[in-house]
Amino acid sequence: MTQETETVGFVGAGLMGHGMAKNIVEKGYPLTVIAHRNRAPVDDLIGRGATEAGSLEEMAGACSIIFLCLTGSPQVEAVVAALKPELKRGSVIIDCSTSDPTSTLRLAADLGEIGVGFADAPLGRTPKEAWEGALDCMVGASEETFTRIRPIIDTWAGKIVHLGDVGDGHKMKLLNNFISLGYAALYSEALALSQKVGIPIEKFDSVIRGGRMECGFYQTFMGYALEGNREAHKFTLSNAYKDLRYIESMANAATVATPMASAAKNSFASAVAGGGSGPEDYIPHLTDFVARANGLDK
Repeated sequence: MTQETETVGFVGAGLMGHGMAKNIVEKGYPLTVIAHRNRAPVDDLIGRGATEAGSLEEMAGACSIIFLCLTGSPQVEAVVAALKPELKRGSVIIDCSTSDPTSTLRLAADLGEIGVGFADAPLGRTPKEAWEGALDCMVGASEETFTRIRPIIDTWAGKIVHLGDVGDGHKMKLLNNFISLGYAALYSEALALSQKVGIPIEKFDSVIRGGRMECGFYQTFMGYALEGNREAHKFTLSNAYKDLRYIESMANAATVATPMASAAKNSFASAVAGGGSGPEDYIPHLTDFVARANGLDK
C-alpha cells in the first residue's frame, strides 16, 4: 500500500499521541481518531483534517493501520478486543505504548490467526518532540511489516531503530526506561543528600552540568529540580512505577536478579503511595518525595 491507499487510525491522543497524530494528518495520511476523556486533542485534530470515529468498531472497519498510544498492556488488550471483530484481513495494529512484552507476543499471535499484523513501536523522548515530529522509536516487527509502516512512523519520529521481530521493541523500551528511571531515582537521592550536607542545588548543578555526567535526561529532570518548571518532563510517576513493574516481570521471566531496578521501583512506589499518583505528578517531582522522606522541607 502507499500513502494514497493507507488509512490510518489513532487511539490515544494524549500527551504523546496528540503530537504524533498531528504529524500523521499534516503529512498527508487520511487519519481517523476517537475521543476518550479529553476532547480537546481530538477537536484539534479534526480541525487539521482528521475524521472522528464513533466507536472502535467503526475505526477498525475504516482503517488499514491503527496506532495505539495507551497507558499499558491492560488498556491495549481491551482496545484490541474491541477492534478485533471488525478488523480487516491485511490490516496492522501498531502498539506505541510501553507494554509488557508477554502480552505483546500473545496479542500478535492471536491477531495473526485472523490475518492481522502486529508491531510494537514504543517511544523515546517527550511530548515536545512528539509535536515536532522528532521522537525516537524502537520497532519490533517482521521485515515486511516494518517496510510498510516505516513511512508513517517517519511522520513523527526522528530516529527509528528496527530491533527485530514482534516484542523486541517493548523489551528494548523497558531496558531504556530502566536506565532513565534509574537516573531519576539516583538524581533524587543525590539532591536530597546534597541538601542535607549543605551543598545547594545550584552548586550541585554547576559541577554536573557540562561535565561527563550530564545528559539529556538530566537536563529535563533539572528543569524542575533547579528551575521549578513542573512540566519540564511530562511523564507521570504512576506510569514510571508501572514501567518498573514491567521491567521486574521481564527480569523474573528471564531469571535475572535486578537489585538496581527493584530499588528504583521502590523509590517510585513510595512516591505514588505518598500522594504522587495524579495526572500532573511527573517524574522530576520524585525529588520532592525523596526530600520529604529525609526530613527536608519540600
